[in-house]
Amino acid sequence: MGNCGTREESAVVSTVQVQQLHMLSSSLPVKPERKHNRSISDLSDPSTPRNLEDSRKNAVLYTHVIAFSLFELETITKSFRSDYILGEGGFGTVYKGYIDENVRVGLKSLPVAVKVLNKEGLQGHREWLTEVNFLGQLRHPNLVKLIGYCCEDDHRLLVYEFMFRGSLENHLFRKATVPLSWATRMMIAFGAAKGLAFLHNAERPVIYRDFKTSNILLDSDYTAKLSDFGLAKAGPQGDETHVSTRVMGTYGYAAPEYVMTGHLTARSDVYSFGVVLLELLTGRKSVDKTRPSKEQSLVDWARPKLNDKRKMLQIIDPRLENQYSVRAAQKACSLAYYCLSQNPKARPLMSDVVETLEPLQCANDGGNEISSSLTANLVVAAGGATNAFAMGGIPGYRTRPRFSNNVGPGSSCRSPNPNCSPGGPAACRVR
Repeated sequence: MGNCGTREESAVVSTVQVQQLHMLSSSLPVKPERKHNRSISDLSDPSTPRNLEDSRKNAVLYTHVIAFSLFELETITKSFRSDYILGEGGFGTVYKGYIDENVRVGLKSLPVAVKVLNKEGLQGHREWLTEVNFLGQLRHPNLVKLIGYCCEDDHRLLVYEFMFRGSLENHLFRKATVPLSWATRMMIAFGAAKGLAFLHNAERPVIYRDFKTSNILLDSDYTAKLSDFGLAKAGPQGDETHVSTRVMGTYGYAAPEYVMTGHLTARSDVYSFGVVLLELLTGRKSVDKTRPSKEQSLVDWARPKLNDKRKMLQIIDPRLENQYSVRAAQKACSLAYYCLSQNPKARPLMSDVVETLEPLQCANDGGNEISSSLTANLVVAAGGATNAFAMGGIPGYRTRPRFSNNVGPGSSCRSPNPNCSPGGPAACRVR
């Protein structure tokens, strides 16, 4: 996918910023580093199979961001060998690695992904610093965990927990992959929605700004986690209604009002979520130039059908082979319809989205029921500011405007920053 607009100018690294980054890792008790008196071949090989359960347990132990040396990251990636490459993006190349006590005394065994900034790429130091600032402060089961970073000379690297199943984009659109089941798709949508809702309901709201299938990574059990926070922005405060910023993001996912005006709000993320939900429902890409002209834009093609009870199920991914609940499909289509409203105020809050998706996680919700009669009456949002979700306009489930004081296990905001409060309301119940 191409990017909307051009990237912001890269900021110059300041001494204060680098000192602040090193302070993030100062809480981690680490014994004096061993001398690097061994060859790279003596170290752990990330291709060696490890126990997934051990990896999960060890990942929990990494509660503070670590400042790695460039040598350490070269070591765990075998000098960034080409056969260790996991993928490439606007930031740069991502390599697989493995950290343990052979790298530094005190480190628990953990597979990781090492992202290396491409100095000639679409993103720069500013986006790198944004990722460290946000992921270094926020913790949630549906956000990818930042294990550490490297800021050495002009090298900028990030170290994340390794996500065993890769991106949602690959699972949806690679022809060789087994199609995701309906239950798995709804679970992924639910997890991604919880991640977004957590960001939006922080004491200082965070607008993700680049929500898309390639930025949703999947753990071994298909838990969805948001990654790549380089374009994230702190949300409006006080009487502010929006954040004015240069238009950036990915074509096909960006909200129309943001593209037109540069005015960014949490509802911009809701629109992007609607696009991804539509991709999950249809198995189609947000933009596909290989399709007939009227079908190249997924939103333009599918949204009118979401409000037509005769056509609604015609857009569901045929690879599902009718193995889904019609009732659940109706609700998911209705949700996508409202998320994709042209009027931002008619879109639901992400907390409403979470509540809407939660009942769809039930395995017995209609079983494999297939029916040609659709009983749900879709409520068409009026041109004004009325939000059908807040009014309970979608039949069959309840909503409430926000969750209050309902912090789920594993959700935290760990930062000395007064704008990021650990006691702030969480977005949703975390199971």
